[in-house]
Amino acid sequence: MAFQKAYAVLLIVSFLLVHFANAQKVDYSKPPAPAPQAPQPLNCTGACEYRCSKSSRTNLCNRACGTCCHRCHCVPPGTSGNYEACPCYFNLTTHNNTRKCP
Repeated sequence: MAFQKAYAVLLIVSFLLVHFANAQKVDYSKPPAPAPQAPQPLNCTGACEYRCSKSSRTNLCNRACGTCCHRCHCVPPGTSGNYEACPCYFNLTTHNNTRKCP
């Protein structure tokens, strides 16, 4: 009876050792994956100057666009429309629930 208990304990300990030995395996043959790069900051001034270049009120357009750009970190391409490229820009509204961003 004592022999069976000792054998069972030895068997359990050996299974645990094998389990932990397999859990510690690390493949050192592959180099680690590079860390993700932080996105480049957007030049809001330049993006908004182009966005507002055809506006009849460029100063007002640039001020609103700059505010939206700093909040959303994006400006839709082109001089108008293309809001699907930057949903945050499209969804900002004024106190009157009109679109804030040109």
